[in-house]
Amino acid sequence: MTGPILGVTMGDPAGIGPEIAARALVDPEVRRQARALVIGDARVVTAAARVAGVDAAVHAVAEVGGARFAPGGIDVLDLGNADPAAFAPGRVSALCGRAAYQYVERAVRLAQAREIAGIVTGPINKEALAAAGVPHSGHTEILAELTGTTAYAMLLIGRELRVIHVTTHVALRRVPELVTRERVLRTIRLGDRAMRELGRPAPRLAVCGLNPHAGEGGLFGDEEQQAIAPAIADARAEGIDATGPYPADTIMSRAAGGEFDCVVAMYHDQGHAPVKALGFRYDEGRKAWTALSGVNVTVGLPILRVSVDHGTAFDRAGRGTANPESMVEAILVAAQLARGRGDPDRRGGLAAPAPTGAADRR
Repeated sequence: MTGPILGVTMGDPAGIGPEIAARALVDPEVRRQARALVIGDARVVTAAARVAGVDAAVHAVAEVGGARFAPGGIDVLDLGNADPAAFAPGRVSALCGRAAYQYVERAVRLAQAREIAGIVTGPINKEALAAAGVPHSGHTEILAELTGTTAYAMLLIGRELRVIHVTTHVALRRVPELVTRERVLRTIRLGDRAMRELGRPAPRLAVCGLNPHAGEGGLFGDEEQQAIAPAIADARAEGIDATGPYPADTIMSRAAGGEFDCVVAMYHDQGHAPVKALGFRYDEGRKAWTALSGVNVTVGLPILRVSVDHGTAFDRAGRGTANPESMVEAILVAAQLARGRGDPDRRGGLAAPAPTGAADRR
């Protein structure tokens, strides 16, 4: 195996994270593009591989240097903190919440020490984190605190769409006050930088309006005139090819058709809904997700972080049917970004620009 060394946190031990990690690490394309190391509990990964029908030997290591990255094997940096006898698949557990946090914490420290090129995160559960006393609601908040980052944004990457968000996990009633000229400009800058990291030297960014019809000239709100349009003008003055504000109900289709490289969305569902409508497929007859395409990149961090774009799916944990598609894509995107950073064998990350204001906690 060649390519960058990536730390894959297995997520909540009671969720589908261990299963999709095991299945992803034996994927032929993953093995060609990266050297992936699971950060978790070797006992849990062994059990998950067995349930998922993965024929691979689990190799527990105490440090990155002990990984073999050998064909037919799965290397696990073993924290030994999630005894399978102490929890049940699909159940919220303080033990699992604490373990999941510790995997992320270890991965961040390894990335900061440049022992790994970046991290790929499996899904964690907010209830389990809370039960464990972790004072964060999700990955992005944890990563921001561990790295001392205040200016960051969520970028979703699907097959047809790439969408970066000005706000994410906040109540809709708060969004208008958070859509400021400074925040929109910062997000445009982050989107431009991320697209360049993905090999697009002259990215075209489309910026959504906040209101229906992008405000219709002020009839439906003035955020477009007061904040969004001025931020676009600022970005263009810096040489960034950003245009808008556009009505969100049509610009996504134009971007999916190839007119733009990235869309700047103002809030969570404005960006998430179209990406997932295109990449996720649910078959009611089979009672299963048949496609889970899409990944999440946190841009603005001093380390590289890519994640699956779905949750722990407790209702499917332990069955061996979890779809690894998003995890495979996340590892491949992380490998691409790491290579774009230089040394393919070691480090990679989306460097943070100078802070332009505090980000909302996601």
